[in-house]
Amino acid sequence: MGRTHLRSLLSEDEHRFAAFSRSACGLLIDWSKEKLDREAWDALLELVHERGIMAARDAMLRGDPINATEGRAVLHTALRGGHWAPTEVQRDIAAEQTRFLSFSDSVRNGAITASDGQPFSDVVNIGIGGSDLGPAMAVRALTPFCDGPRLHFISNVDGAHAADVLAGLDPARTLVLIASKTFTTLETLTNAETVRAWLAAKLDEVSVGRHLAALSTNLEATKAFGIDAAYVFGFWDYVGGRYSLWSAIGLPLALAIGSARFRAFLAAAHEMDRHFAETSADGNLPIILALVGVWRRNGLGLVGHAVIPYEERLARFPAYLQQLDMESNGKRVTLDGTTVSDATGMLVFGEPGTNAQHSFFQLFHQGHDPVGLDILVGRRVVGEAVPGRGAVHHTHLVANALAQTRALALGRTLEETKAEMAASGVDPSEIDRLAPHRTFPGDRPSTTILYDRLDPETLGTLIALYEHKVFVESVLWNINAFDQWGVELGKQLARQITPALSDAARADDFDPSTRGLIAALKTD
Repeated sequence: MGRTHLRSLLSEDEHRFAAFSRSACGLLIDWSKEKLDREAWDALLELVHERGIMAARDAMLRGDPINATEGRAVLHTALRGGHWAPTEVQRDIAAEQTRFLSFSDSVRNGAITASDGQPFSDVVNIGIGGSDLGPAMAVRALTPFCDGPRLHFISNVDGAHAADVLAGLDPARTLVLIASKTFTTLETLTNAETVRAWLAAKLDEVSVGRHLAALSTNLEATKAFGIDAAYVFGFWDYVGGRYSLWSAIGLPLALAIGSARFRAFLAAAHEMDRHFAETSADGNLPIILALVGVWRRNGLGLVGHAVIPYEERLARFPAYLQQLDMESNGKRVTLDGTTVSDATGMLVFGEPGTNAQHSFFQLFHQGHDPVGLDILVGRRVVGEAVPGRGAVHHTHLVANALAQTRALALGRTLEETKAEMAASGVDPSEIDRLAPHRTFPGDRPSTTILYDRLDPETLGTLIALYEHKVFVESVLWNINAFDQWGVELGKQLARQITPALSDAARADDFDPSTRGLIAALKTD
């Protein structure tokens, strides 16, 4: 395939789109612009059987402890109606879901009020990682459906984040959610203490508790913080942070869109779960995306995976997928602890089109190293700034999306460039000088994902699609997608460095570079 250009693949097979596109759950996935032919695709499908994808899928869905390094089940699918999970798991989930959705509705309809008896107008969610990325991404994505209190998010331990979010908010009208399963996360608790002090400066100490809720399992710590147990909503060890949006961590989204739409969000994700569980490999959307991903990484040797939603409200979706993908599959040892023999994981990044076309797309088109792209496009627009103008904007948006996939695949040859310049009246001497700069190699792979419109159902479907895609890739690579030991080392070292920033003598055992930086930071 290295010697076969995408031009040839697209020009020599009139039926290529039909062969390399599939529809399910309201999505159409077109991978006909990926750099593979039918023989390569058949070989990839064989991997599904060789690597036991279906057996691994079934083990996850029924709750086997497939997170081997932590001895845990992986049951985020049960949060959205997974009937494959044990009965007691389903019962516990239903009970907690009823609690936090009832709380959400009560805040929205004014049954639960601020300490002065007036409704809350604003909600601040304090979290980090999955406790922030998921809710923040989803609330922004579903802006047209947000008819509850205004949502705000604080994640960075940089005090500027809390200062900027709180500026202009009224403590008397603000509900604060503290999202930390263990209630020990340094960044989250530092921000929580700051926001609590902000509340206390306006409200009396007794009233502060009426403005606090927690998404946590540590009832002792939340009680010590002054949070009523009725305002604490938990989830379980079988739900990893980057898979927790479906749990009580999704409370900010429920507050924004209401419980009925939140349940529709869950139900659509469950339909993708059913599709993943019941569909053969050649029509299974998550498996197809995973095979494309492994082909890009190991067949073509690509390192970068760009996610480009042609939907401004999905601006945070690439960042959400960064954690989902890179924290899951950024691993260098297999399940048995041996070093991997093939490359795993990819560098995930992205921004919405068309903005991205005016920043890093230059590298995609003419850079030295190709990057694989996922292009997300909606058929219909949701909401218009000015009535009657939505169709105009959307036509330009979609045209740009399709043009980019075509340009990436086909490129423009030197001969084509020279002919185009000559037809434009460019001086012949300038043609020879400039033509190499205006030539595009093409042969750059992309997959396009079409959906109807960005609503709660579509968002739920897209997230579940990528969750399962990442899992399938991990099975193909024989790695554990559900631990994140790489996150822990930095936390441990930060705890050692913190006291040294106030007492330089405590830095004596550090390396000379770190000692020098600590000294420089303490210089007046």
